[in-house]
Amino acid sequence: MSAVLEILDPQFEGEALNAPGLVLVYFWAPWCGPCRLVAPSVQAIAAHMGSALKVLKMEVDPNPTTVQRYHVEGVPALVLLRDGQEIDRIEGAVTKQRIQELIDRHCIPI
Repeated sequence: MSAVLEILDPQFEGEALNAPGLVLVYFWAPWCGPCRLVAPSVQAIAAHMGSALKVLKMEVDPNPTTVQRYHVEGVPALVLLRDGQEIDRIEGAVTKQRIQELIDRHCIPI
């Protein structure tokens, strides 16, 4: 079972860019209603995917460097990285199924 790790700008390189494999970065804000709807889905996917997917949570307001780097203009935003490179993203209040489809498109079968 994998947990969602909350990070800050200084941790981003080590936790996201230097991580091998798939990393899902969930950009959110406490004042964002749709973020409260998406958060349980992100948690469930992290638990379901286990070690096959690293899930990071980043609050937008205190982390302007990463937000600007990834051109996050609205929250919630989910950015999928593979070996430190952005490969896909989705923004807005999306369902758990839609998030899982985003990830499944990029999973390499074992």
